[in-house]
Amino acid sequence: MTTATSPRAWTASRRSRHKGSILIRRLVYVAFFLEVGLLLIVVPWSAFWDRNYFAATWPALRPFLANNFVRGGVTGLGVVNLVAGFADLALIFSVRERGDASRRPTA
Repeated sequence: MTTATSPRAWTASRRSRHKGSILIRRLVYVAFFLEVGLLLIVVPWSAFWDRNYFAATWPALRPFLANNFVRGGVTGLGVVNLVAGFADLALIFSVRERGDASRRPTA
């Protein structure tokens, strides 16, 4: 029986592909949180926020959206998203480092 067709090699290959897909999925998740966080931090203080579709459609909503406390709250949500993204990124790196350290020979 050759190594390429043995059940152990097939299982190990499948396991490594599964780990790779989990890593990619988690990195996409991190990228999403970082992008949303940056947008929520920048957009409330830009001119785009003042030319909002909803504020133009419902004029009663304009004073609420122009309130600096609302803008600060949206920015705070952006900071929370950034922290969550960086925390998950740090978790990914720490797990990978622990996995690399366990594979190294100790002798």
